Amino acid sequence: MKKIVFATNNQNKVKEVQALMPNDIQLISLKDIECFEDIPETQETIEGNAIQKAEYIKNKYGYDCFADDTGLETEALNGAPGVYSARYAGPKRDAEDNMNKLLKALANKSNRAAHFKTVIALHINNELKIFTGICQGVITKSKQGDKGFGYDPIFKPNGYNETFAQMDLSLKNKIGHRGKAITQLIDFLSK
Repeated sequence: MKKIVFATNNQNKVKEVQALMPNDIQLISLKDIECFEDIPETQETIEGNAIQKAEYIKNKYGYDCFADDTGLETEALNGAPGVYSARYAGPKRDAEDNMNKLLKALANKSNRAAHFKTVIALHINNELKIFTGICQGVITKSKQGDKGFGYDPIFKPNGYNETFAQMDLSLKNKIGHRGKAITQLIDFLSK
């Protein structure tokens, strides 16, 4: 059985992705390899952060691994919050504050087009592979729904009448950015 580190401290995320993996691949978490330090995320792009995290684990611990990074990019704000999505309203990474800041920034904008982007960087067999998932949509004028996390209550994917926070999780995973990137990763690992 091949073991691959998923560079996340979120055990629920590890379990969720493990359930989708081929039977011959076992995911191990940062906790499993006794990595308790903060992994650097100092790059200027979502891709850069995913790569930096994967390379950090590969170089420091020697394991094949993958890392992801996600951002919400808006047209009217030239891509903001983008790579700073988690800390858009400040270093405490508060989702409510982030949403409120974004809604305020878009208050007088007619263009509310946005997309979520997830990038997965896989370091395997001394090669780096990148997988990208994008979900196009719009930013609503107010919060709607109580499911999900982050910006889900204000993001409505194109072609749907619900925000991610109103949607059934299985539908969100099917059409969403993270699901698209993970599907590409799994397809690659299944070969």
